[in-house]
Amino acid sequence: MVKVINFYLDESGSKCPDRNPKEQLPDHGHDFFAFGGVLLKDEDENKARQLYKNFCDNWNIDYPLHSTDIRNYAKKFHWLEFDKEKRSKFLTELSDLVVQIPAIGIACTIDRPGYNHRYKNRYGSKRWHLCKTAFNIVVERAAKYAKKKDYRLRILPERCSRKDDNTLKSYYQELKTSGMPFNQTNSFQYCPLTPQDFKNILYEFKPKQKSSPIVQIADLYLWPMAMGGYDKNNRPYKHLLEHEKLIDCLYDCDEVNYLGIKYSCFDLVDTRQMS
Repeated sequence: MVKVINFYLDESGSKCPDRNPKEQLPDHGHDFFAFGGVLLKDEDENKARQLYKNFCDNWNIDYPLHSTDIRNYAKKFHWLEFDKEKRSKFLTELSDLVVQIPAIGIACTIDRPGYNHRYKNRYGSKRWHLCKTAFNIVVERAAKYAKKKDYRLRILPERCSRKDDNTLKSYYQELKTSGMPFNQTNSFQYCPLTPQDFKNILYEFKPKQKSSPIVQIADLYLWPMAMGGYDKNNRPYKHLLEHEKLIDCLYDCDEVNYLGIKYSCFDLVDTRQMS
């Protein structure tokens, strides 16, 4: 019997290198694209789904746990705005749910200003969409984790448009035929997997609807992981870290550079923080 780890993926932010000038930055003020979510062993699926169901039943929720709406008390979660005590109880129990799920968080976040600072003059309009970089990096790191555990890896991104789904599937297929798409000299330090490695590890590509409980869990993990690149004291990020729910917690410090959560093109962020 094949042992499989399910990788539920969500995305956050615009995948275009150039931000729409008419689009305002979010309240947190950070301009990024992130791709990532949770790694969940197939045999742990039922437990995870039952925990999700128990939480939703307890709160009489029959709609997706969308992190943006929860943070902004918007749409179906507008009720959070009006009762501070109820809101505090809900957020505490939601935080408990997130760390009770038997999963591990992993992501790739690309800082858009840093990406353009590094590549715009060099490549201009030929710059990749940020999803190409982020998808390849995070899938490879998830594949390395699966390989270490002697599992295969099923890729389960949140379903988008047919065009976007096909684009992601093309990235997935290219990993198995050509390997990582980056400059081999520059990426050597990250110990990239070979095309044969990907053929052996990657098991299936299967987009999931937003109604999927674990896709929603991936969404709840992704935002804290993205924020961790800008603020290590971000409360939801620290909550995941303290409960050892992030892949960085599984590796030594020197291994995190090529196996852990990836913060790409954060040079400008690092410079600001040091100054």
